[in-house]
Amino acid sequence: MDEKLNGNGNPENTEQTTNDVWDAFTRFAEHQRKAIDEAGRAIDALFPPGFKEHGGEARREFVKGFKVLVDAAINELEKANRELEKTRKPQDQPPTSTTGKAKVKVQID
Repeated sequence: MDEKLNGNGNPENTEQTTNDVWDAFTRFAEHQRKAIDEAGRAIDALFPPGFKEHGGEARREFVKGFKVLVDAAINELEKANRELEKTRKPQDQPPTSTTGKAKVKVQID
């Protein structure tokens, strides 16, 4: 590097130094990304195609099973809510709004 140093031993052109550091970090990150990609390919190459195919199908079936379970739970909750609404007494109902044409005078002492 052909930079001049100031009295504190720091480079005078800090903008250029910041750009150099950023560029080095960017290159480092790109190499790390490529290393991760290659490691993934290496692990993928360890498994035969049949394993990948059946593993993917197993994952899909697992997700489908949970969808069935969640849908059944939703249906049961909706059914229970309908039954609750049928058995509710009028006084159990939430109060209706009093806004509108009806006005109430309140006297404050």
